[in-house]
Amino acid sequence: MNTPASRVGRSVARLFSLLAGFLLVLPALRAAESPEQAQDKARLQTVVAFADHVLKDAADRYRPDSTPLLANGIDVYTKEQLLWHFSDGKDAVLSDFTVQQNFMRVLAALTNLTGDSRYKDAAKANYAYYFAHFQDEGGLLRWGGHCAIDLKTLQPIGPLVHELKNAYPYYQLMYEVNPDATVRYIKGFWNAHVYNWRTLEISRHGEYGKKIGPLWDNPFDDPKPFFETKGLSFLDAGTDLIYSAAMLFEFTGDRGALLWSRRLAEQYVKARNPVTKLGAYQYTQAKKTADTTDDNITLSWYGDRAHRQFGPEFGDRALEGTMLLPRLAATIYATNALMQIQLAPTLGPDGKQLLDWTHEGLAAFAHYAYLPEKNLLRPMLTDGTDLSNFALKRNGYYGRAGTVLAPYHATPEFMLSYARAFLVTGDPALWAMARGIAQANDLGEIGTTPGQGVAINLDTRNDDARALFSVLDLYRQTHQAAYLQLARAIGNNIVKTRYHHGYFTRFEDQIYANIDAIEPYALLALDAAIKGRPEQVPYFINGSGFFDTEYRFADGTVRRIQDGMLYFARKSRPLAAPPERFASKKED
Repeated sequence: MNTPASRVGRSVARLFSLLAGFLLVLPALRAAESPEQAQDKARLQTVVAFADHVLKDAADRYRPDSTPLLANGIDVYTKEQLLWHFSDGKDAVLSDFTVQQNFMRVLAALTNLTGDSRYKDAAKANYAYYFAHFQDEGGLLRWGGHCAIDLKTLQPIGPLVHELKNAYPYYQLMYEVNPDATVRYIKGFWNAHVYNWRTLEISRHGEYGKKIGPLWDNPFDDPKPFFETKGLSFLDAGTDLIYSAAMLFEFTGDRGALLWSRRLAEQYVKARNPVTKLGAYQYTQAKKTADTTDDNITLSWYGDRAHRQFGPEFGDRALEGTMLLPRLAATIYATNALMQIQLAPTLGPDGKQLLDWTHEGLAAFAHYAYLPEKNLLRPMLTDGTDLSNFALKRNGYYGRAGTVLAPYHATPEFMLSYARAFLVTGDPALWAMARGIAQANDLGEIGTTPGQGVAINLDTRNDDARALFSVLDLYRQTHQAAYLQLARAIGNNIVKTRYHHGYFTRFEDQIYANIDAIEPYALLALDAAIKGRPEQVPYFINGSGFFDTEYRFADGTVRRIQDGMLYFARKSRPLAAPPERFASKKED
C-alpha cells in the first residue's frame, strides 16, 4: 500500500531515524581530538612503547624461572643485551640497579597515569628481588659504580666495593616494598662510608660485610675544613649520604639520621670560601703517604691533586676543595643543589637551614661565575680567581700540560636548579640567571618574573629533558598557559629527535640504548601536568648512576672506562678504545 499518508509516515520515520543517528554521533563529534590532543596522546604512547620494549628486551632471558632483573642497555638493532667485556676475557650482561633508578620512577609514574598496574609491579619486583638476594649482612646492596650483577649468572661482578655518586635511589618505592630492608640499607650505607665519625671523614668507597656500629650515637668533633684524610670527600658521593639519611628521617622520624645528614651538608658549607661563599666539592685533603716526581701519576696518596698541579702558580689557594671547573661546578650547583632544594620542604622546619645554605651557594655562583651576555660560566678557584684561558703548566689530575681552561656554556641543568631555587626563595638574582639560560637555549623570554612578561619561543628546537622539567616547574607554580605550550613544544622535539627504534637515544644510528634515559621521565611529567596530576610523577632530582672498571675493546685494548662511553657508539662511528690516558688510574 502506497497511499500519500503512508509515504508521509515513511518520510517522517526516516527523518527521525536520521535525527537519532545524528544524536548518537554528536558526542563523538564533540569529542573529536584536536591536533594538540592527538600529540599529547602520542607522546604518552611513545613512553608506553618504550617501557614495553625495555620490559621485553632487557628482561632476564637466561633461565626458565626468570628473575625480574633488567639489563642496563640494549642494542636497538639486534635487541641483544649490553655486554661488558672484562680484561680477563670474560663477558657479562651488565645489570646495575643504580643505573635503573630513573626507569623505576618511569614505571611507577606510568602506572599512576595509565592505571596499568604491571609497570609499577615490575619496579616493585626488582626492589623485592634485590633485597631478598643482594643485600649483605651489613645492609648494603650489590650495586653501584664498581659493583653490578651479571644477568647471565646472577653473580656480582666488578671491583666489589660499594659506591653511589649522584644516584639518588628511589627510596620512596624501596620503603613501600620493604621498610625494614630500606632502613637497613641506609644505615649500612652510612656505616660503610664514614671512616671516622669524629671528623666525618667519608669515602666514596664502602666495604661490604661491615657490621653495623654505633652510627648516630658516635661523638663528633666538628673539625675545620681541609684536614687530611684517607677517604676523599667528593660531593657527588656525599650528596647521596645526605639524601639517604634525610629520607630515613622522613620515613621513620629518626632524628639521629637527620642530625648527621645536616652535619655532612654543613661540612661542604664550612669549606666554602668565607668571602665569596663559593664551593665546595670537597672539605678534606688527600693525605700524602708517598712521594713521586712523576706528574702523570695522580693517585691520591701522593697528596692533594689540585695543589700538586696548580700549587706553584696559586699556592695554598689551590686545593681539590677549592676548584670550580665544569664537572665540579655542575655537581655543586646543579645536581646537589637540586636535590637539597627538593629535600628541604619535605623536612619542614628542619629543612630551612638546608635551603638557606643552598640559596647562599647558588647566589654566589651566579654573582661570580655567570657571564649573562654570553651565557658562559667561568672556570674558577673558590676565592674568585678567574681561570679562564689559563694554560696548565704541567700534567696532572685536571688535564695535560698545555690544556687551556675555557669558559663553558650554562646548560639547562643549571636553569633547572636556578629556576626551582627561585620558586622557593624569590631571589631575583636566581631568576635572572634562569632567565638568561632559557634565552640562550632557544626557549625565548620566560618572563621578567614567573608568569609576567612572558614571550616564549614555540618554534624552539630545544629537545633537552632538563629544559622540559624546568618549564614544567614554572607551569606548576603559575599555571601560565604559555609555559605548558612551551613544554609541549620541547616534548614534541624530544620525540622527534630522540626516539629511535623504540628507545630514547641521542643519535638516530646510536647502537646501544640506555634504559635509564631521562627523556621518557620528562614526557611523563608533561603528561601529568596536562592532566592536572603532577604529583603522580616523582620529582626529578637529576639522579644518575654509572659503572666503572676495565673494559676490553674489540681490538684487544684494555682501558678503564665508565659505561656511559658505550652509549656513544654509533653505526657511523663504531666504538673504539680511547687513547691511553696519562692518568688512567686517577681516582675520580
